[in-house]
Amino acid sequence: MLRRRPARPTLPWLEPGDPFPPVQQAWDMDTGAPGLLASGGALDVQTLLQAYRQGIFPWFSAGQPVLWWSPDPRMVLQVGRFRLHRSLRKTLQKFRSSPHCELRFNHGFADVMRACAESRRRGAPGTWILPPMQAAYTALHAAGHAHSVETWIDGQRVGGLYCVAIGRAVFGESMFSLQPDASKIALAGLVAFCRVHGIPQIDCQQNTPHLASLGAAEMDRAEFLARSQAAQAEAGPAWQFDPLYWHAILPDTPGDP
Repeated sequence: MLRRRPARPTLPWLEPGDPFPPVQQAWDMDTGAPGLLASGGALDVQTLLQAYRQGIFPWFSAGQPVLWWSPDPRMVLQVGRFRLHRSLRKTLQKFRSSPHCELRFNHGFADVMRACAESRRRGAPGTWILPPMQAAYTALHAAGHAHSVETWIDGQRVGGLYCVAIGRAVFGESMFSLQPDASKIALAGLVAFCRVHGIPQIDCQQNTPHLASLGAAEMDRAEFLARSQAAQAEAGPAWQFDPLYWHAILPDTPGDP
C-alpha cells in the first residue's frame, strides 16, 4: 500500500494584534524554510517587543508579507568566546590609540540602517532591510530598544551595526562596512560593552561562516530562549560607550591603565 506524504503545514496568518503561535510550530528543515513561524501582523513597537521576547524576528523581501522566524538551532555569540584574531587585534590597537578614530553609540541610528540596507551581500539581488523595516526599527530605537554601534574615522562613519536590546538581552541585526574591518571594529566594541555590563550573549539569528569565524556557534532554541528570557528580566545598561571599555577585549595593550 502506498503511503501518502504528510501534507505541508499551513503557515499561520496574523492580523495586527494577534498573538504569535508557539515557536515550536515553526517549520522544520524538511519544509525548505527552517524556522518560518507565521506571516502578516504588524511591525509596530509593541509587536516587535513581543516577538523578540519570544525569540522571534521579522525577515522578508520586497513583494512578500511580513514573515516571522524562530530558527532551531539559533546562532549565538557568547561574548566570552569572541575570537579576536591577530589581524583584528592589531587593527583595534591602532584604532583605539588614534585621536582620529572613535566608536559611537546611537549617533545616527537611521543612517546606520540605511547603510546596512545599501550594503549588498555578494550575489544578493536586493535587501531585506526595506523601508517598512527601517521605519519600524527607527521607532523601536526611539522607544529605547534598538541601538547603533558606529565606527568613525576622520569624522566619517565608515562602518557599524544595529541591534535590539531588552534588559540585558541583545539581538544583533545587520552590519555594514565602507572600509576594511570597520564592521568588525563595531562588533568588537559591542562585545567589549557587553562584557563590561554583564551581557552574556549576542543573538546572531542564523548561521554564517563569517559569524562562526568570530566565535558564534549554534545553540538549541530552547536553551537560547531560557538564557535570553533570563537576561531580559534584568535591568539594562545605559547605552553609552566609554573608551575604557576597550580594556575588556584588549587587556594586554601597552599603555593600558
